[in-house]
Amino acid sequence: MPATFTRPILTPAAARDAAGRTTRLAPRGAPPLVSLTSDFGDRDPSAAICRGVVLAIAPAVRLLDVSHEIEKYSIPDGALVLWCALPYLPVGVHVAVVDPGVGTARLPVAIRVARGDVLVGPDNGLLRPVAERLGGIVAVHALESAEYRLPVVSTSFHGRDIFAPAAAHLALGVPLQAFGRPIDPAALIRLDLPAPEVRTGQVSTAAVYVDTFGNVKLGGERADLERALGQLAPGTGLALEIDSGPRASIADAGAVDLADGLRRSRPVIRARTLHLPWVDTFGSVQHGEALLYEDSYGRLCLAVNRGDAGRLLSIGAGDRVVIRRA
Repeated sequence: MPATFTRPILTPAAARDAAGRTTRLAPRGAPPLVSLTSDFGDRDPSAAICRGVVLAIAPAVRLLDVSHEIEKYSIPDGALVLWCALPYLPVGVHVAVVDPGVGTARLPVAIRVARGDVLVGPDNGLLRPVAERLGGIVAVHALESAEYRLPVVSTSFHGRDIFAPAAAHLALGVPLQAFGRPIDPAALIRLDLPAPEVRTGQVSTAAVYVDTFGNVKLGGERADLERALGQLAPGTGLALEIDSGPRASIADAGAVDLADGLRRSRPVIRARTLHLPWVDTFGSVQHGEALLYEDSYGRLCLAVNRGDAGRLLSIGAGDRVVIRRA
């Protein structure tokens, strides 16, 4: 799977139909797309309020919820969800709010990327990985103009007061530079998802994200594993050394230490070794057995067939993982 996407992912038939057309926010006269991602959850009205603000300003837009169940305050979780999801969405304006620093000096920003999208949210590392995934950053502007904010801006709900209004106006065609001063892309907060350390005979990486099935996504791809271990046939036995020690936190972006929150719902078992196979499908092992596979985004992923690997194996985001042949 390519590291970056400069056009939406389409079927061959759709791609032929789209040949020669310029990628833009609203192709073929379709209403612009605004997507929303947050850690608001569905119990409180916050997500619906943001939808309502967008629709009050730009009633003809298409609204799409990516997820409002990001782990609370977890900037890495939000960044990975965006990294996985946005290449499969139409070009549009994408709002993301995982913002433990709301109301502080961190900047609200809008980022135009090479694919044509505009990403709207806080400058806390959340947006940068997917910006690079969508071809790289073309321009960044601070969201400062009072013209494109709600009349009263709170210190605790910038999703409603700043980000949703900005997205709606961008979808209506307001130019990016109208929102505020330009920002040097190099000055944006960098949140690098854990990169694998590849050596002959082993890959050292970390658990990055646990999905709703309990599958544990690791930093790295199949190619990284095969560089270290050689070609992997289905059924190849692997040994995974897992360390849930205090050093295993990926929240190093300067916003907040997430280690306690990432682990609050599971017991911490420190260093241990799992033996499991490399396989292509869940069904290659018995129910309840663990496996390592390449997930649908090309990432290394630890799972239990018809089980919750995060809970059953007591592993979560931030835990260090070393992979060797068994």
